[in-house]
Amino acid sequence: MTTGVVNAQFWIRLSLSVVVFGAIVMFVFPIIGRWFLKRYDDNVSQYIFVLVMVYLGAVLAEMAGIEAIIGAFLSGLALNRLIPHTSPLMNRIDFVGNAIFIPFFLIGVGMLVDYRVFFKDLETIKVAAVMIFVATLAKFLAAWLAQKTFKFSADERRLIFGLSNAQAAATLAAVLVGYNIILGETEAGVPIRLLNESVLNGTILMILFTCTIASFVAQKGAKNLALLEATNASVEDDDNEEKILIPISNIDTTDELINLGVTIKSKNNKDGLFALSIVDNNTMDGTGDKQAKKILSKASVSASATDNLVHELLRYDLNIVNGITSVAREHKITDLILGIHKNKGISDSFLGNLTEGILTKCNTTTLIYKSAQPFSTIKRHIIIIPENAEREIGFPFWLIKVWNIGRNSGAKLLFYATADTLKFIQEIQLKHPIECEFQEFNDWNDFLTLAGNLHQDDNLIIVLSRKDKISYQSNMTKLPMYLNNYFQNTSYVLIYPMQAGVSDSSKIDLKNATFIEPLEKLDEIGKTIAKIFKRK
Repeated sequence: MTTGVVNAQFWIRLSLSVVVFGAIVMFVFPIIGRWFLKRYDDNVSQYIFVLVMVYLGAVLAEMAGIEAIIGAFLSGLALNRLIPHTSPLMNRIDFVGNAIFIPFFLIGVGMLVDYRVFFKDLETIKVAAVMIFVATLAKFLAAWLAQKTFKFSADERRLIFGLSNAQAAATLAAVLVGYNIILGETEAGVPIRLLNESVLNGTILMILFTCTIASFVAQKGAKNLALLEATNASVEDDDNEEKILIPISNIDTTDELINLGVTIKSKNNKDGLFALSIVDNNTMDGTGDKQAKKILSKASVSASATDNLVHELLRYDLNIVNGITSVAREHKITDLILGIHKNKGISDSFLGNLTEGILTKCNTTTLIYKSAQPFSTIKRHIIIIPENAEREIGFPFWLIKVWNIGRNSGAKLLFYATADTLKFIQEIQLKHPIECEFQEFNDWNDFLTLAGNLHQDDNLIIVLSRKDKISYQSNMTKLPMYLNNYFQNTSYVLIYPMQAGVSDSSKIDLKNATFIEPLEKLDEIGKTIAKIFKRK
């Protein structure tokens, strides 16, 4: 073992190397990650890439003179925003980490523990008792202060304490680093460690006690909160259950459409995704049938990679619009996702047929998605909202979908809307905080000025309206031309909300008068939004 002199030169060299290491990991790694994920969509390649970046961060940390685990941890923070929580890649990382890496780490540390010390050396018991007392008291005080500050209930305090009190892998990693640092040797040749075996063994006991306490306390608090929520929640019809329909005709866009569906859905909805493939009734050779089944199978695989179930629907019909609307009525669909191929633009005829067909027969929250790059590589979502959008019955329903995009992807949301609309969104931001900004936007004649504010990795989300409805703007008819000419290389999502007066609006009934007529009163809008967000 080589030793060095700890002097001013040592600290200067260490400080510079740590700064350089941190800058490389936090700024260069995301650039490399975004470049790779844009160009390679193979699941195995993406997972191997993440492992390589984590190990590279560990190596760079050791070169900088600090522990490798810090480099691995910092690499995870740098790449975190590129991997949405609902994505297949994150699901694989969680599974392998929880099933292999963490157990092997715990087993490896456990092998270092001499259990006989617990019976021979009182020092270990003393250290463990102090660690358990200090750790538990500190976490309880933090939970108690949070309860008093934010006026939480006792059960909410129990949940905070239970979820934060358990000490496990991070604690072991820190202690193990101190245990492996050898300061010197005694005359008998015994190594002098920064943290001795008593601390290491005491940490094991602390983990045992804190995890046990945390499990019981968190379970009690969560159970009481769940019962309270079930008691206070109004009984809702099955008609109001979230069901997302994704018609698919192109195998190249299947993954992105399923990923969007997984991203916008509520976290408790595990089996509310429906993939639909429509086969022309006039096809006699069976090729259409085989292709449709192949596409549906790919959709199921994509969803299962995120621990979600997709219901495969195969329908024979002479007309695609009739097929979609019929399935939407049969299965009481609440949200519809339509895809546009990345190499094709959106035309006036497409929106015209959509408006005359699906949107006049189907009062669902409809999203039309064109992907120019993988959804996980988006840095910002620019949401453009028309005037009076908050007065539409579907306002809280599409807004929760946008909110889920922000929560699940980690990307920033930038809202462009009138002052009245922004008021409601800002109130939601206070109660359900995510990273977002607000810009007042009043005139759709200035729509093209937004093109100058777009960055390379932005996604446009444009809220539209059926003709002659409250939030309809005449310039919406120019949207296909704008998108084709000025936003050809930009991903976008067009949203048609639920609106009053559509043929099947009778199914929308949340036992609230605001869902029968357009939302007029401020307090009614606020209650509706709060109800929808609480349920999601």
